Amino acid sequence: MSSTTKQLALFLDVVQQGSFTKAATLHDMDNSLLSKQIKKLETELGVQLLNRSTRSFSLTSAGEEILEQTQNLMETLTQIQNIADSYQSEPKGIIRISSAIYFGQQYLQPVIAKFMTLYPNVKVTLSLDDKRTDIISDHFDVAFRVGKLAESNLIAKKIAKTHFAIVASESFIEQHGIPQTPEELIQLPAVIYSNGNVSLDQMCLTEAPHGEQYKMYKMRGNYKVSDVRTLIEAVKSGLGYSLIDLFNLDEPITQSQLLPLLTNHGLSTVDTGIYAVYPHRKQTLLVSEFIKAVQEHIGTPPFWLDHMPGYKNMYK
Repeated sequence: MSSTTKQLALFLDVVQQGSFTKAATLHDMDNSLLSKQIKKLETELGVQLLNRSTRSFSLTSAGEEILEQTQNLMETLTQIQNIADSYQSEPKGIIRISSAIYFGQQYLQPVIAKFMTLYPNVKVTLSLDDKRTDIISDHFDVAFRVGKLAESNLIAKKIAKTHFAIVASESFIEQHGIPQTPEELIQLPAVIYSNGNVSLDQMCLTEAPHGEQYKMYKMRGNYKVSDVRTLIEAVKSGLGYSLIDLFNLDEPITQSQLLPLLTNHGLSTVDTGIYAVYPHRKQTLLVSEFIKAVQEHIGTPPFWLDHMPGYKNMYK
C-alpha cells in the first residue's frame, strides 16, 4: 500500500471513529503523529479535508467527496486482497502449459485430468509442439522440456532424470549380429530422432566395458524422424538401432520387441533431464501445485524405468 493510500485509510478512520484520539488508539500511534499524517495528506492533495477546532472537527466540501471515494477505494482494495488470498489458498484460474508432443500426451494429460477434477476452478490450455516455444512471448506459465537446457534467464526445476538405452529389434540383430563394441555399433544403420535443433545422433559411451574413459560416437543415420512413436515403430520393424529415452516407452517392452545393446558399457546422460521451466522464481500456487502433481505422477525414480526389465543394472 502506498503512503498516500495509507494516509487516506487514516483519514477514513478519523472520520469513522469521530476523533483523532480514538483513531490514534486504533492504530497504536501518537495523536500528534496521526495529525501530522492527515496534514501531510492535505498538502499532497492540495486541499483541506477537515475543519479543526480544539475539541472537534468537521468535513470540508472537498473532504466529503474525498471521503466517499476513499470508502470505495478501501472496499476495492479489500476485494483485491480477498481475490489474491483465494489464489493462495487453493489453485484456481488459467494455467497455460507448453510441452513436447509425446510427453504431453503420455504424462501430462493424465495429470491434467486428475488436477481439473480435484480443482474445478482451474482451466488449462495445453500446447503440444516438439519445437521449443518462447514461453514469455507466447505467454506460457510453465513449459516441460526434455534434454539439455539452453542458457536463458528462465527458472528451471528438474523433475526427473533422463535414462537412455541403445535398442534394436530381434530381426535387426538376426541380420547384423550383436555388436560387441561402440565401433562395431556405429557401423550399423541407425534410426535417429531429429526435430529442429534437437538431434539424438551421438552417444557418449565408455570405450571399454565397465570402463571410465568416455568417448562420443557419431551414429550413421539412414532414417531420421521427428516423431517419437514413429521412431520406436521403425526400430521395432528392424530399420535400425536407436538411442532412446525410456520415458518414450509407453509400456513395458519384451525382448521380442526391443533388445538393449552394449549394456556393459557406461552411457552418459550428463546435463540432460526433464525440466519444468517457468519465467519467474516466485510461482503462483496454481503453477507450483501442478508441477508437484506431475512430479508425484512420475515418481522417484520415474516409473518408466520398469518398462525395460533389468535397466537398473545396465549402462554402468
